[in-house]
Amino acid sequence: MLIVVDAKLPHASTAFGRFGDVRILPTKQISRQTIADADAVLVRSETKVNGDLLDGTKVRFVGTATIGTDHVDLDYLRKHNIAFASCPGSNANSVAEYVLAALLETSFKLGFALTGKTLGVVGHGNTGSRVAKKAEAIGMRVLLNDPPLARATGDARYLPLDALMGADFVSLHVPLTTSGDDPTYHLFDEQRLSAMKVGSILINSSRGAVVDTPSLKKKIRDQHVRACVLDVWENEPDIDVEMLQSALIGTPHIAGYSHDGKVNATRMLQQALGEFLHQQVADGRVEDTRDLKEILLSQTDLPYEAMLRYAVRECYNIEEDDKRLRQLASFAPELRADYFRQLRANYPIRKEFHNYAVNPRSLPAETSDILCAVGFSLHSKRKNHD
Repeated sequence: MLIVVDAKLPHASTAFGRFGDVRILPTKQISRQTIADADAVLVRSETKVNGDLLDGTKVRFVGTATIGTDHVDLDYLRKHNIAFASCPGSNANSVAEYVLAALLETSFKLGFALTGKTLGVVGHGNTGSRVAKKAEAIGMRVLLNDPPLARATGDARYLPLDALMGADFVSLHVPLTTSGDDPTYHLFDEQRLSAMKVGSILINSSRGAVVDTPSLKKKIRDQHVRACVLDVWENEPDIDVEMLQSALIGTPHIAGYSHDGKVNATRMLQQALGEFLHQQVADGRVEDTRDLKEILLSQTDLPYEAMLRYAVRECYNIEEDDKRLRQLASFAPELRADYFRQLRANYPIRKEFHNYAVNPRSLPAETSDILCAVGFSLHSKRKNHD
């Protein structure tokens, strides 16, 4: 069989070569013509999977290396008996680390501590649950909203959305839906944004259209919403430049773009394709080397939030992504969408916190415990750096 794979999926040849011939293509080259003779197509969110792509092709299996599926016409796949797989949870930790970096950078920029602040987490699935744990680990109070889980479990932890509106931060972790019991399209419209606490901060790393852009710009101008951190945007890749300039931090839809998250997605799609073909894959594993790097925290008498921010920036400096995206405004309007795409296509390798180690012997116990709780590895002995 022939398997067409987006070039952004790591280890594609190794993972899928056992099933047949693998054709690796850049995202922009995945089209009806280039997949016409393919039996399976594995994509990311930039590829719209619908009749325009699939009509007249041999494709019987579609996989997306993403959590979200709003770029896939699931009804079309069902009607044409095309099997489908996504990767829920594959990049959940990547997004949670992004949100932690955003919280630390925002508090630093605006001059306050996170300890004791309240974070409202909208959506408590694979990603939201990890965000909540990291926020609690650094001393934040966390409020949870997830209507489907509330109905399914009856758990009193899940509050109505109104109950989260007094939070200092609100972080969104929901799929984009337009129907059903809990539609999320423009969930944060002018009315909802007006209900947020004056001076609060909105973080959106879910989907751009969960937030109504004109309303958010208005609430920031009015200083009702103090600041926002946006990784996702309405009408990507043709994003609103004024919204970008209004954001405290803006990034090009890369919260889930850690190398570890991409490898996880490759593993999950390997397993799903194997099941579709009735070929057993021992454990769905894809080999990936782990290069543990040490972070030296020289000023160990600083408050733990300062040391945590330093450690996080050694792994992932969110300001670098912000600076690159802000250059978009300098491009002619007709070139901006392509620049946004290029930022994603050429995104540098970003390893998650567990690939980095700190030496606990030189740190206060509280700081070591927090670093470990948010995902860092700990060295038992300091290496000789002389």
